[in-house]
Amino acid sequence: TETVRSFIDTKVEEACEMYARAANMFKMAKNWSAAGNAFCQAARLHMQLQNKHDSATSFIDAGNAFKKADPQEAIKCLNAAIDIYTDMGRFTIAAKHHITIAEVYESELVDIEKAIAHYEQAADYYKGEESNSSANKCLLKVASYSAQLEQYPKAIEIYEQVGTNTMDNPLLKYSAKEYFFKASLCHFIVDELNAKLAVGKYEEMFPAFSDSRECKLLKKLLEAHEEQNAEAFTEAVKEFDSISRLDQWLTTMLLRIKKTIQGDEDDLK
Repeated sequence: TETVRSFIDTKVEEACEMYARAANMFKMAKNWSAAGNAFCQAARLHMQLQNKHDSATSFIDAGNAFKKADPQEAIKCLNAAIDIYTDMGRFTIAAKHHITIAEVYESELVDIEKAIAHYEQAADYYKGEESNSSANKCLLKVASYSAQLEQYPKAIEIYEQVGTNTMDNPLLKYSAKEYFFKASLCHFIVDELNAKLAVGKYEEMFPAFSDSRECKLLKKLLEAHEEQNAEAFTEAVKEFDSISRLDQWLTTMLLRIKKTIQGDEDDLK
């Protein structure tokens, strides 16, 4: 039986190699689905031989091929690899592939809820491995998308947490003001008074925030909002934008705040 088993193993190994060779030929021909299928077959055979690492690598190759042809299939393969990596205790590499899945949901499938879930899972694994800056990167994606989906409390919590983590780090403290700014805007959309209190709290926690252009803009906007003065609001935004270009996210949030001023037309012109 030993001989029979080793004979079968040898045959399975040969089949693995043939599938991998076929997959690479399909890749060269840009036949992505066929390449993905061949890598999947190789992955399953590696698993049969208990070659966990090789199996995971083949599932990743399959996922990368399918990404170009069938995003849902790509996600299945990447998830199969993640299961193997977490089983082996390789959480950092599992996190990296959760990010890949999140990116497929973002760009190919435009399913932001699912992208958020995978970024959160990646952040969890990174935190567990003490890779805090990688965790923060994922969390900031979660915050940005949560705010877009009007889940403001979740976004605020993350921006405050990351802001607090970075404000004492000489290399990162420049970014902290951006996170407190974004948290303040999320507060502002929900409630003007909350925003006022939040800005005061951030200034106390992080005195450098007070001198920032972001904080000065917030104070002008709060004043304009209190007076229900749409013109002053737009003027303050324009002035800020002329020095630091507003990105799509900030523009969206500022428009949402502006819409809460009575009798306002819907743009920042």
